[in-house]
Amino acid sequence: MSLLNEYMKKEQLLKQLRDELQQLEQDQRLKGELEFKEKLEQLMKTHDKTAADVIEILDPAGDQPVTRQSSSTASESQSAGRRKRKLKVYRNPHTGEVVETRGGNQKTLKAWKEEYGNDTVEQWLERTE
Repeated sequence: MSLLNEYMKKEQLLKQLRDELQQLEQDQRLKGELEFKEKLEQLMKTHDKTAADVIEILDPAGDQPVTRQSSSTASESQSAGRRKRKLKVYRNPHTGEVVETRGGNQKTLKAWKEEYGNDTVEQWLERTE
């Protein structure tokens, strides 16, 4: 893309964003929310309180305060914090074959469930770790 084309696209985008911003500034709901925020900040300053203090006061259950995370760190913490599935060990009484799996998508287990039925195969569960 040429530099001129890029400039023109950016200029058009800037104009579009200005128009959207102007529309938002005319919205009464936004004006109300901004007024509420301003009054709340003044009240917090008057009583020497922080946003965390207000959240703590308003949370009667005493739960941990909600912290905001960027979307990238939120997805990382969820995948890192997800607990490991339990290991299930099934033994087929007809063949003596043993299957160890952490999920229900195991090929042999699926074949057994198709052949013998889900309820029957679940009875073959020997242990869960």
